[in-house]
Amino acid sequence: MYPLVRELAEDGIPVSVTCRVLKIARQPYYRWLAQPVTDAELVEAYRANALFDAYDDDPEFGYRFLVDEARDAGQAMAERTAWRIYSANGWWSVFGKPKKGKAKKPGPPVHDDLCAFVDTHGVTRHEFNAEGPNQLWVGDITEHWTGEGKLYMCAFKDVYSNRIVGCSIDSRMKSRLAVAALNNAVARRGDVAGCVVHTDRGSQFRSRKFVRALNRHGMVGSMGRVGAAGDNAAMESFFALLQKNVLNRRAWATREELRIAIVTWIERTYHRRRRQSALGRLTPVEYEAIMTTPATQAA
Repeated sequence: MYPLVRELAEDGIPVSVTCRVLKIARQPYYRWLAQPVTDAELVEAYRANALFDAYDDDPEFGYRFLVDEARDAGQAMAERTAWRIYSANGWWSVFGKPKKGKAKKPGPPVHDDLCAFVDTHGVTRHEFNAEGPNQLWVGDITEHWTGEGKLYMCAFKDVYSNRIVGCSIDSRMKSRLAVAALNNAVARRGDVAGCVVHTDRGSQFRSRKFVRALNRHGMVGSMGRVGAAGDNAAMESFFALLQKNVLNRRAWATREELRIAIVTWIERTYHRRRRQSALGRLTPVEYEAIMTTPATQAA
């Protein structure tokens, strides 16, 4: 609207009259007039125009195809930039409109929920407690962007000491990510037969490879219900700490750079320096050293 206001003002129509008719405020217009378009906005506009021209010619194209068309028109950009412009303007391929509010439904559980109980009011709740190490582990997967693309991390935590007993980091979120994390945890902890491993209903944890790994180690699987708040809160609390202390601290150029930062923070800070009130102001390593006998301490 602001260019129209300026054009009408040049023709002698007062700005106040035009703004009143168009139902827009005058102060934002004057701020825009002082600096009509920033360099970034100009670049964004040229990119959007190039994408829209390609979209208008072929509405069936998704944003990845539009990037190539825009590049041929002289407006090169990253796929993520094209996706942001594409989605913000509501340009969806005629063959694949987004299903708002309909997230992919998790598959059926392959294990019972062994951490759930029904309180006196008939409400299903979860309790994550253990009287000793290797009795109950919780696991989950998180992801974060780097300059090279996404990095995925699967981790398992022993709820007895809140220690991360095993993790795996990869550029792809396949079943092998969860299997590798479980195998790493077993290699570190030793005797884990009978340990309950609680996860969500992610496809990685429902895969045959992961189920076979549980059976091979003599472990017991447990899975939460769909849409249950706090279903895996014990693991989500750790990922929230990781997000604040590592992932969101700065931009990460490479996956390897972020991987090293994650492992360093877990082993040096989370395990050995960060005291937790739930552990009596002890660190996970201190808690296990004090509360367990030498024969049962983790490696």
